[in-house]
Amino acid sequence: MNEKNAHYVAVTGIIVKDGKFLLTKRSPKEKAFPNMWTVPGGKLEINDYAKKQKDTSDAWYNILENLLMREVKEETGLDIKNIRYLTSLTFVRPDGIPVVIISLFADHHDGEVILNEESVDHAWVTLEEAKSYDLIDGIYDELVMLDGVFKGEQQPGEWKKNK
Repeated sequence: MNEKNAHYVAVTGIIVKDGKFLLTKRSPKEKAFPNMWTVPGGKLEINDYAKKQKDTSDAWYNILENLLMREVKEETGLDIKNIRYLTSLTFVRPDGIPVVIISLFADHHDGEVILNEESVDHAWVTLEEAKSYDLIDGIYDELVMLDGVFKGEQQPGEWKKNK
């Protein structure tokens, strides 16, 4: 395979607790979007499945869900449940590597936020409060989308830019 055609695969997760969304502020050392607010997530690694028993003779299932559980636990110390699909996107990192992101959402299950070195701050916010954070472009739109899903006004996968 031509390396120029390779993509990273990543997930992000909007974690919901008591009607609020978890935001994390990225470290200034991060390659993409340093010092900006976002939601937890990360890249798929071969170890996320290759060392585990296959679910069928040829495949592993729930890879994205397991990846999100791992990333949220590593980045925030939280356990999550009820993982569901929201939307997907692609962007090109500053180093030229394209990234496919599957945006999921989940309920907080257990634990208090304890950040790892990838983040420098966190906040549980309402949709209105999220407006005051320096979010990566598109994250607020995903929060609006999820709010619409919760209200029955929108279906997952129907992303649009909010004005």
